[in-house]
Amino acid sequence: MMITPLPVNRDLILGSLSKGVRSDGRRLDEYRPIKFEFNVISKANGSASVRIGDTYVLVGVKAEIGKPFPDTPDEGVLIVNSEFVPLASPQFEAGPPDENSIELARVIDRGLRHGGAVDFKDLCIIPNEKVWILWVDIYVLDHGGDLFDATALASIAALMVTKIPVVVVEGSQIVVREEKRPLKIVDYPVSVTINKIGNYLLLDPTLEELELVEARLTMFTNSKGEICAVQKGLPGAFTYDEVMKSVELAKSKGRELRSILLESFNNWDKNVRGALNGV
Repeated sequence: MMITPLPVNRDLILGSLSKGVRSDGRRLDEYRPIKFEFNVISKANGSASVRIGDTYVLVGVKAEIGKPFPDTPDEGVLIVNSEFVPLASPQFEAGPPDENSIELARVIDRGLRHGGAVDFKDLCIIPNEKVWILWVDIYVLDHGGDLFDATALASIAALMVTKIPVVVVEGSQIVVREEKRPLKIVDYPVSVTINKIGNYLLLDPTLEELELVEARLTMFTNSKGEICAVQKGLPGAFTYDEVMKSVELAKSKGRELRSILLESFNNWDKNVRGALNGV
């Protein structure tokens, strides 16, 4: 994927940051509006989309039965893939995944895994032989900045609504029933990405701001507010004080994002139940 830098007015952006406000009027630590949609792909076991400002990402979960990893014979498997759809940005080109999409998938995979999102033992059918494999596929449909946080939210949201078939082991045979059950979600890890421009730290950058970012820290927190995964990106460096400030931002803003996620899910779930009951 060849990326052509966008024309950016550096002085204008830095001038705004020096006043503690962004060119769009937001504070440095303020996210753009966040909107969730659940179960948007009928053929998937679970799916969700997230909009953060102009950024739009879609995540689908597909479950299939396969072999466990040798070092975790009694646990299911989670595999994350990401695709930067060419229509999402003039900067994206068709072709195999490049280092950007690979990095995105690995960061989300690590955050979900170390954040303890799913009970992997609950996905075991026959130890050493058969487990559920969860394929988490990320599609960037509109790139408006802050892909890490948007895809992290969409991924956990998709897992929250994922359902897998009930299976029964009869002798050496696995019988897959039509009945489905939800995944056992243990935690709700979310990411907060801190971006450094000059001496300023900001969250949820626009595309214009993104072109000026010198260093990036993506931090996942769990429901206890613990840091469970970290990814450093871009060549720039953070000072010790900036890292400590980033940790506090990840914790405080992680609570905020998790609250938005759970409130959105609960409202959706309430509406679904109401529709089923004819309310």
